[in-house]
Amino acid sequence: MYDSTRTLRRSSDALIAGVCGGLAEHLGWPPNRFRLGYVLVSILSVAFPGILVYLFLWFVMPGPESR
Repeated sequence: MYDSTRTLRRSSDALIAGVCGGLAEHLGWPPNRFRLGYVLVSILSVAFPGILVYLFLWFVMPGPESR
C-alpha cells in the first residue's frame, strides 16, 4: 500500500544509481519487477526517453538515507 509520508529517495539497494529501486520502494512495489518493467518500457519506446528520464531522476532525487 502507498504511504504518502515517505519521501522519494534513491535506494541503497542499487544496481546503477538506485533510481528504480527508490521509485519501487516509494510505491511499495518489488524493486526487481519495477526495474524489469522500466527497462522493457524504455526499450519499447526506443530507449532514449527512458535513459533521459533515468539520468534526470538520478540528479534530482536525493541519495539514500544513512542507516
